[in-house]
Amino acid sequence: MLKRSARQREIVAMLRSGITLSVVGLAEELNVSDETVRRELRVLEKQGVVHREHGGARLATPTLEGPLHQRMEANAEAKLRIARAAADFVSDGDILFIDSGTTSCYIAQQLVDRRSLTIITNSLRVASDLGGINNNRLFLASGEMDYGYRAFSDATAQEYISGFTPHLSILSVGGISLDMGLSDFHPGEAAMSRIAYATSQKVLLGADSSKFGRHGLMRTARLTDVDILVTEKRLDAEFAQAFSHADVVIA
Repeated sequence: MLKRSARQREIVAMLRSGITLSVVGLAEELNVSDETVRRELRVLEKQGVVHREHGGARLATPTLEGPLHQRMEANAEAKLRIARAAADFVSDGDILFIDSGTTSCYIAQQLVDRRSLTIITNSLRVASDLGGINNNRLFLASGEMDYGYRAFSDATAQEYISGFTPHLSILSVGGISLDMGLSDFHPGEAAMSRIAYATSQKVLLGADSSKFGRHGLMRTARLTDVDILVTEKRLDAEFAQAFSHADVVIA
């Protein structure tokens, strides 16, 4: 059982998606009673952190994704499950683009036993995990670094990345919706995703269940542009139909 302060942090982390979550859903995720969640929400509302709504709650103000180390902690168990499943699609000698999203960083960590990979990335974390080992080749985009993402995604980096033609791009996403498609919160990262979808033979999208039904600020691609979708929960009927063209893996 989580201590009260830890439980409140978990609630805030789950609400970072920007959407309203139900009391019932929060209670199930935290393995506590509905009344316990309501009590924590009342405290968080008094602190100005959340707005309570009928049957649920949302963050008091819209938030962009936080610094990398904070985002790596969000939904960590789901991202690890996704990463282990996604790694099965990578073989020795592959040419990969790996973006700087947190799920992509988890996937990169699962590739340390692969050999002779060619890694193209804009992420310092990915470069650190996979560069200089197992006869890998590393191509790291440069430009002005975004310290929150520990990555390069400005115009210089975009131009560099656009010159490659990977066998497989491993991408994260900010939001997945039936009407808007795929989207992201960061302009540079959104541009990187658009480049990857345009230049790669195949795209693997790693996305935990919190991303479904969520809208980012900028569109990156259509749902039909995804070749492989790896997530940790079974899709509902509408999303299952929308991704019927893709190889969908439930980790």
